[in-house]
Amino acid sequence: MAELTDDGWTSGGPLAVTRPTVEYAEQPLGTDVDRPRLAWIATAPGYGATQSAYQVVVATSAELAASGTGDVWDSGQVSSDAFRITYDGPALAPRARYHWSVRLWDGLDRIGQWSRPTWFETGLRDEGFGDAQWIGAGTEAAPLLRRTFSVGRPVERARLYVSGLAYAELRMNGRRIGDAVLDPGFTDYDNTVLYVTHDVTDLLQAGDNVVGAALGRGFYGMTTPNVWRWHQAPWTGDPRLLARLVITHPDGSETEVRSDDSWRVTSGPTVSDSLYAGETYDARLALPGWDGPGFDDSAWSDAVVLAAPRGVVRAQEHEPIRVVEEVAPVEITAPRDGVQVVDFGRTTAGWVRLRVSAPAGTKVSLRYGETLLPDGGVAAVNRHVEGDRFQLDEYVAAGNGIEEWEPRFSYKGFRYVQVEGAAAELTLRVAHSDVRPVSRFQASAPLYEQIEQAMRRTVLSNLHGIPTDTPTFEKNGWTGDAQVGAPTMAGQLDLARFFTKWLGDLRDSQHDDGQLPVIVPSAGWGFEELSPATEWSTVYPFLLREMHRWYGDDRLLSEHWEPVLRYLDWELARVEDGLSLSVLGDWIPPGYPAGPPPEDRRLTGTAYLYRALLAAAEIGETLGRVDQVERLRKSAASLADGLNREFLDRSAGLYRTAKDPDYRQTSNALPLAFGLVPDDQVERVVAGLVADVEARGFHLNTGCLGVGVLLPVLTAYGHSDVAARIALQRTYPSWGYWFDEGADTMWEMWETDTRSRNHYFQGTVTQWLLENVAGLRNVANGWERILVRPDARDQVDSASLRMDTVRGRVSVSWRRIGRVFHLEVQVPVGSTATIHVPSAGDVTAVPAPYAGKPSVADGYAIFTVGSGHWSFTSRTS
Repeated sequence: MAELTDDGWTSGGPLAVTRPTVEYAEQPLGTDVDRPRLAWIATAPGYGATQSAYQVVVATSAELAASGTGDVWDSGQVSSDAFRITYDGPALAPRARYHWSVRLWDGLDRIGQWSRPTWFETGLRDEGFGDAQWIGAGTEAAPLLRRTFSVGRPVERARLYVSGLAYAELRMNGRRIGDAVLDPGFTDYDNTVLYVTHDVTDLLQAGDNVVGAALGRGFYGMTTPNVWRWHQAPWTGDPRLLARLVITHPDGSETEVRSDDSWRVTSGPTVSDSLYAGETYDARLALPGWDGPGFDDSAWSDAVVLAAPRGVVRAQEHEPIRVVEEVAPVEITAPRDGVQVVDFGRTTAGWVRLRVSAPAGTKVSLRYGETLLPDGGVAAVNRHVEGDRFQLDEYVAAGNGIEEWEPRFSYKGFRYVQVEGAAAELTLRVAHSDVRPVSRFQASAPLYEQIEQAMRRTVLSNLHGIPTDTPTFEKNGWTGDAQVGAPTMAGQLDLARFFTKWLGDLRDSQHDDGQLPVIVPSAGWGFEELSPATEWSTVYPFLLREMHRWYGDDRLLSEHWEPVLRYLDWELARVEDGLSLSVLGDWIPPGYPAGPPPEDRRLTGTAYLYRALLAAAEIGETLGRVDQVERLRKSAASLADGLNREFLDRSAGLYRTAKDPDYRQTSNALPLAFGLVPDDQVERVVAGLVADVEARGFHLNTGCLGVGVLLPVLTAYGHSDVAARIALQRTYPSWGYWFDEGADTMWEMWETDTRSRNHYFQGTVTQWLLENVAGLRNVANGWERILVRPDARDQVDSASLRMDTVRGRVSVSWRRIGRVFHLEVQVPVGSTATIHVPSAGDVTAVPAPYAGKPSVADGYAIFTVGSGHWSFTSRTS
């Protein structure tokens, strides 16, 4: 039975706990965080349920945690509505498993049941790898390493802690260890090196055992010359391995195997590997059984002890890259004799698995590309990478009947694969960071759904430990792409761990003077070559502030506060005449496939620095750093004055630059979006923007900076009809034009001869679909405050969006039949939603007693509600 409280809310029962996590992960194996954060989602039937207190216990066994006995730590009852708390018990031991449970009190002071116990495991922590050594072959080949050891006693558990640079595929007793690929994650190796924890208990056997590794080069040992100078990175070295295997016996004793010169090493059948060029595998050099006991390794050499990388070795806390899907071809053509072109019907990232039967020595080549040449062959050329070889895998057959192979140390961006040398069967292996999808968007306008799905595919194709610009041509972590894309990306995927890791990369890449490069990580390129690029590197404070908005993460704010201030001080020190200098600007608008238009890039640079300073000020307010907040806001105000003084034509009511006589939608939409336009000029600037869109036949002329703000700005100022006509366009330049030309992902350029066909920075219109068409907006502090306002309803009769947040499921669904408008909203415990119901009169709310009486403004009836499933029906004009 529901109970009515004094304030008019009702709750149908005590709070229950779902999805407990530690450092955003469910049951993490090997965290090095000193005081990990324990989080949960509270659920309850009814309306207006709140959490008034929690109690967390951490124990040495699941049984103790289930009974509420915290023999490690007991928080006691703590009056708080927090959904995440920091472990505050005794120092955690290394390599230990801890079990924990939580129970909650609701607003009526009712106690919920203890949650089902879960666990987390610590990594090596300060104990480190002990006397384990970095080892390898000391050659350019992708080496194989193995170590034989004996297990003569029962095993309770076994953990393998390992870092292989750049990548390590691990084996034990003939079986693969784990399912991660291209692991561990890419970092600035002079600052951070990641290691991974593996549970290998079930792979051990009594008697002789073997642990082995095949190593790849990645960005650590890149040898392919390229414009970004990865082949000349300060950390560049041959592949190497650091490993520590710890076997725990029932009596508590331990047996260890560590990497040292007692390991054996040889060159493997992978004779070359490059993230850009691809891999060559000679199956005639394969060594069957090399990763199992009984193999004769007498011809192998002793491993070479190599220098340790300079970076601090830390546990990998973000999601690994995995093969997430297999896809069969949709068409196979033969453009000429001896050539097959395999079309997988989608543009993606990963590689193919080859199945072939050919005589020994036959070389089968696999050339990957996103487009076809006029003769039907696959286009695979990259002017940024030296040499003729690009995205090309080669397999040399052993002649042993049907042979199967797939690359292990590179990934490609492609739709098509050209096969030469022998007829072969291919299967697409889609691979990206294994992040969790958190949303589902639907709308009655098919093009809207097509845009959202294409953006989702594009984003996933560009998540490989860092947010990249293209999986085909660069694989670089361009900061500007993440700047414009991050809100959309977080609206589709759980990126709490992923972006936490990349924020660390940003900090690692920072110069002592505060400067950031335009790609992160960086081998040194991007500090001078494209500097300054304010619109790119201001991603640091913006993303940090967004992490608090999405996930309520205040620890990140503290950890990055000083580096962010140092960066902003660097930016402010080079401001001239009240303006920020920048070299990139609104990259690749229609008609400018080689870069930005000829506008004065001080406009966009100043606008982005202004927003970054305000983001930092908000961070300072959250942290209580009032000493810096006033300075940051004053600096922002000065930039606003400088921008308006230089670029606002008050007589014409528009922003323009002397370098470009044309009207630029981005130059006007950005000041509106960032709150830079003086109040007395807003109406005229908006009118000019609308007039330009109409004059262009309802087309945009924005590049990557303007595309994500144009439609929200038009909608915010009452022109959602204009925004919808842009979104639903089918002629150049538009998303519909792309799709009619065969696109299934977002392209880098509006033109059909675009270099990249898997580039998310022009797809940020998706944020408008989620926040304005569906109408769901996250206001602050990990979805603590929610705004529901479907204000882009033109040319669409229904839309819905469900979102799994750190506080639980949030959903919005609306439909319109004639003049009747129906809206349903699900609000989780711990959140408050302000719901704007379009209305020309009375609104029916269910349940009416708890929805309260609405206020009315701008054609909306506005309700403020707590948790529960709410339904509203109105009549619209």
